[in-house]
Amino acid sequence: MRVRLNLLLDCPPDAAWEAVHSPAVFQAVSGPITVAQSLEPGGFPQRWPGGDHRVRLRMLGMLPMGTQLIRLSDEMLPGERVVHDEGRPLTGAMRIVSLWHHRMAISPDPAAPDSRTRFRDALDVGAGVLTPVVWFGFWVFWQLRAQQLRRLAPGWAVQFGPATSAGRSA
Repeated sequence: MRVRLNLLLDCPPDAAWEAVHSPAVFQAVSGPITVAQSLEPGGFPQRWPGGDHRVRLRMLGMLPMGTQLIRLSDEMLPGERVVHDEGRPLTGAMRIVSLWHHRMAISPDPAAPDSRTRFRDALDVGAGVLTPVVWFGFWVFWQLRAQQLRRLAPGWAVQFGPATSAGRSA
């Protein structure tokens, strides 16, 4: 089943692109419902590289949910950039999830291409006969995530502006 968001964010597309590559933004939009701790040597990087990163998840910072593999790759399409996470749960309660494909698509808002971003966020999730229950839990989480994304996006133009993203691939 699929959970979707289709948002207009008050930030330039380049800033949104950098934000979806930021472990700090990942933590901010996941919290306070989910708290993630890096299991990699050196902890979270400043910017997600492509490839794998393992995290430990806790609900509300207390209830262990298990570990998750985040497996990121970028896709460049005409007029749109997409980050794919095709990781999977590794341990704990999250192991009931057997299908995980998270996509975050960034494109300019045609009405304000330099200052606003169309953000499409889709999660395909499956858990066998428990899929409807799991889907509903992620749907609720995605609504809270949308609130955090809207709240944080206006600051991304400064946080991830041209001076901070120089030399990064677009």
